[in-house]
Amino acid sequence: MTPPSRSGPDAHPGRTSGILAITTTAALWGTTGTAATFAPEAGPLAIGSAALGVGGLLQAVVAIRPLWRQRSLVANHAWLLLIGALAVVGYPLAFYSSMHLAGVAVGTAVSLASAPLFSGVTEWVVDRRAPSRTWCVAAGLGVIGTGLTSAAHGGGHGSATVWGVLLGLAAGLTYAVYSWVVQRMLAQGVGRAAAMGAVFGLGGLGLMPVLLVTGAPLVAGPSAFTVAAYMSLVPMFAGYLFFGYGLTRVPASTATTITLLEPAVAALLAVVVVGERLGWLGWLGLVVLGCSLVVLISPLRRRPDPPLTPS
Repeated sequence: MTPPSRSGPDAHPGRTSGILAITTTAALWGTTGTAATFAPEAGPLAIGSAALGVGGLLQAVVAIRPLWRQRSLVANHAWLLLIGALAVVGYPLAFYSSMHLAGVAVGTAVSLASAPLFSGVTEWVVDRRAPSRTWCVAAGLGVIGTGLTSAAHGGGHGSATVWGVLLGLAAGLTYAVYSWVVQRMLAQGVGRAAAMGAVFGLGGLGLMPVLLVTGAPLVAGPSAFTVAAYMSLVPMFAGYLFFGYGLTRVPASTATTITLLEPAVAALLAVVVVGERLGWLGWLGLVVLGCSLVVLISPLRRRPDPPLTPS
């Protein structure tokens, strides 16, 4: 079953609930940088592999029945599944390493700001679906907002920052790729639970060797273990449940644009919990990010978003 095309400003059923689900995902993901500060002894590879590795395997566990029922359909998309799983493996390793080298704000901002751009280009090139004017405006505001938030925080220095930015771009690309893969599988008839369980389960399995090699500090004390458990169960497991639900109701490019709110949440938590100072430039960035979400939610659009399935 493929989702219907939209013929009006908000004709696709559940679009608002999809946006709210992705917004919840962004809020949960925004807590990861602050949570990681409570386990300073654990490196970024350990944190990343634990968070999405364990969270991905849990996605597969809760989807065992749908995966079994649709095993033949999932197997028919083996190459698509492999591409998505490789992107899942690469994303947390690049993302947490980016934050480690360039700072939480800069790493998060670069990763999340680049994701909707990569996603829009992917849909344009592969699916031949040009981004809508609404998406272009929202993505532009999102990039500006994350840039302002990043500039307000500063971050690492010298070559560390350069490598952090490059890894952030890699994280944005892999995030866009697995988002597109999941939605492509949904459009070709794979159920939401089966698609998410297959892509993230296989990706989580691929992260297990990294966790075995780097994860010793996560079990060395109660604080680090609690951080790892929280990040696996809440931002990654629960967050991706919301994310999968949202992808059934909005395009991947819209979903990745909404998650530009993650740097805003991360910045607010850095101020409230960690004690960082945001400054007027950072607050301006948060306002611009809020405007980006308003543009996406507003039903007063000149033309509808493109259909969820390729023409």
